[in-house]
Amino acid sequence: MSTRGRGAGGGGRPAKRPVVQAQAALQLVTEALLDRKAVDPMVLDLRGLSAATDYFVIVSGTSDAHVRGMADHLMTVLAPHGITPHHVEGLAQGRWVLLDYVDFVVHVFHPELREFYQLERLWGDAPVLAGGGGGTRDDGLKG
Repeated sequence: MSTRGRGAGGGGRPAKRPVVQAQAALQLVTEALLDRKAVDPMVLDLRGLSAATDYFVIVSGTSDAHVRGMADHLMTVLAPHGITPHHVEGLAQGRWVLLDYVDFVVHVFHPELREFYQLERLWGDAPVLAGGGGGTRDDGLKG
């Protein structure tokens, strides 16, 4: 992943990947999370809605340990592909782990916090690329 700054001044934030590479990375993300029994996975397309990132991946775990385990597994799976998070928050607590990969942000929630913050509703204008069916499976990325 490039370490070049993005935009005027850069702010130390790495540059985004091309869309095709980001979508391939998102496929790896969804597969890794489903491999660890992610609950209600959803990928939201924020392009055109947010300057901060292009995609949100939102999943729930069943416990703090499950949330931490999914986040750890995801970082382990992506690392050999040269995909490392720019920023990680909440890993020690396991209630809401945020993994910022610049062009996509992964939110791994404890169910109570996902219900409380309702990111899906907050970003209700965003097209859903994967998930959103209420089940524990996902059909993969579309588009």
